[in-house]
Amino acid sequence: MGRGILHCAASVHRKELVGGVMAESKIPAAVNTAGALIKWVTGRLDSSDVYFGHGTDNSRDEAGALVYHVMQLDHHAGNRDYGIRASPKNLAEIQALLDTRIGKRIPMPYLLHEAWFAGRSFYVDQRALIPRSPLAELIVAGFEPWLASKDAGSALELGTGSGCIAVACALALPHMKIVATDISEPALEVARVNIDRYDLSARIQLVKADMFAGLSGHFDLIVSNPPYVPAAASEDLPAEYGHEPPVALYSGPDGLDSARRILQDARKHLNAKGLLVLEVGEQRERLEAAYPRLPFTWPELDHGGRGIAVITAEDLSLSGGALVAGAKDD
Repeated sequence: MGRGILHCAASVHRKELVGGVMAESKIPAAVNTAGALIKWVTGRLDSSDVYFGHGTDNSRDEAGALVYHVMQLDHHAGNRDYGIRASPKNLAEIQALLDTRIGKRIPMPYLLHEAWFAGRSFYVDQRALIPRSPLAELIVAGFEPWLASKDAGSALELGTGSGCIAVACALALPHMKIVATDISEPALEVARVNIDRYDLSARIQLVKADMFAGLSGHFDLIVSNPPYVPAAASEDLPAEYGHEPPVALYSGPDGLDSARRILQDARKHLNAKGLLVLEVGEQRERLEAAYPRLPFTWPELDHGGRGIAVITAEDLSLSGGALVAGAKDD
């Protein structure tokens, strides 16, 4: 998370109260450079109840995202621009966005309309889930060593949301054509913004579809980060999740309804040497329990994250009976 932003530091949560009420805090006059602003914003975030996990996982990264976005600085330059002074307009915008972030618990990417994935910037708003999948690491690596060929072929992404996975795949696999589907028309509108931003409309086809419904043909790669949060967990999630579309988060009582549908039909849409890459996050153990005879591979990720299953078309074919037998982990 937040791998395109170079402002890492540990996060400490605490509240600063005055008379039992959260104290208002305005940017001091002496705090007017990018570096000083990042430090000050970090302190404000640490003193609040905000949750980190939507593109950044700590207060320092989130402060860097806010300040660099407003001041239009280069994230990849690290602290090179820390001495640049903010304009009065910049200061007012940083203050307003920070107050909204803390007061309404809206994830920062929605306020900035920017999220980072696979080292690239994407447009995002509340019509689509905020990009944060550890799939980015596998995509940048070209799905090595599992993908049979990267020289040609086609890929299918199920549940594209903002389109960040489809775009990242197109950039990492420049010889592939990609079909990206989503059941949500508003989400597809966001995806179109990002596809156009990277000038990839000739290689990425957007389709409104519920999983494989209405799709024809076979693919060398099927990739999906579907909903996998159990429905009952909605009551326990931090307030920030309440701003994301529920259809992109929740998937039945055990979180595996979408994964079951994908596993059931993926083989029919894969070429003989095709590959399925399926993210299920914290539901890994439940998926293994539901499909004990499927030989999933679970890549170890250098940059964190877990729960990405890799399985070949051949193994799906050999385990056809196991797909039918997959039962919910009650």
